[in-house]
Amino acid sequence: MDDLTKLGLTVTELRFALDTFYFLISGALVMWMAAGFAMLEAGLVRSKNTTEILTKNVCLYSIACVMFLLVGYNIMYVDNTEGGWLPSLGALIGSQAEGADHALESDFFFQVVFVATAMSIVSGAVAERMKLWAFLTFSVFMTAVIYPVEGYWTWGGGFLAQAGFVDFAGSGIVHMAGAAAAISGVLLLGARKGKYGANGQVNPIPGSNLPMATLGMFILWMGWFGFNGGSQLLVSDAENASAVAKIFVNTNSAAAFGAISALIVCRLIWGKADLTMILNGALAGLVAITADPLSPSLVMAGVIGIVAGGLVVFSIVAFDRVKIDDPVGAISVHGVAGLLGLILVPVSNAEASLLTQLFGAGVIFTWVFLASSAVWLVLKVTMGIRVTAEEEYNGMDASDCGIDAYPEFVSIKSSS
Repeated sequence: MDDLTKLGLTVTELRFALDTFYFLISGALVMWMAAGFAMLEAGLVRSKNTTEILTKNVCLYSIACVMFLLVGYNIMYVDNTEGGWLPSLGALIGSQAEGADHALESDFFFQVVFVATAMSIVSGAVAERMKLWAFLTFSVFMTAVIYPVEGYWTWGGGFLAQAGFVDFAGSGIVHMAGAAAAISGVLLLGARKGKYGANGQVNPIPGSNLPMATLGMFILWMGWFGFNGGSQLLVSDAENASAVAKIFVNTNSAAAFGAISALIVCRLIWGKADLTMILNGALAGLVAITADPLSPSLVMAGVIGIVAGGLVVFSIVAFDRVKIDDPVGAISVHGVAGLLGLILVPVSNAEASLLTQLFGAGVIFTWVFLASSAVWLVLKVTMGIRVTAEEEYNGMDASDCGIDAYPEFVSIKSSS
């Protein structure tokens, strides 16, 4: 202590610095997930739509950062009534609270990358047939208002938090919310041309770059350590540091068991190892454990991954059978596995109840689905949300971006 005093430091200041730094590093890991979503989606769409997918991911991240800074963070966290439902309507991020554990700006940075994650989920589900500008316009409303409102109800201390709803790092608040916004858009948008036949058959539309999709999955897996680990908020004492370590291990285990579960299910059903299903199995395990990565035992975390990884395979098939076209399986991975994670929280967390978890999930899904549907409908009747049949056939890279992701595959006529 004498040495610290000589340096003009105190234990409190050191803890503040350490927790702020941990928050920022965790946020940087989650920000890196933006690259994971971009690579995963670009790999799972056809080559003629790759540049447009990458453009969407860059722009949606940027829009999320701008809108959450201007209004979203204030709606979610600043000057709100505890246990209420109507958020404040101020701007910017407020001021540093006295006695805070970390810098206010580090909290904003950590939260804003979560907003971008929710919006990235929508991108994959509506891929290959939605107008770029309609999607980007929706991103403004999703990140400025729709997500922050349900964020206030939960993490911001609103009525769901008061009711005892538990969602540690966002299985419902982030992932299921993103899936709710996605499915509302998909239902209005319709399926890609040729995806479903007149007699009910499902025609596979394979992605163009599975190595890229696999890289994207591993980037997401890595970023998830910041997603879940950072949600502990503190790391500057033995108790919190130990909690972060357990969260890392449980998060990793759920992903690994989820991938293996999907592999086995694919083998049993089709006799093949379907890489895309395995990728989604790992992600489903990550989504499901996110609701509470600390309470489960190491074994239970694996069980959660097993259930999520297997369930997502059946979910993807089921959505195809009812002709809900989701090119990357985002609705199943983030929506179905997100709901599963919320439901399983009471198994290992005595402070949670199944009824409260279902109530919270219902409120989040209903709000995001209805609010998103309203925005999509307005966009549909004004600017339109679907590209023309010709633009869809030629690819959205040509119509929206004018740049081919793989120009060497494009034949060029000789001038001679």
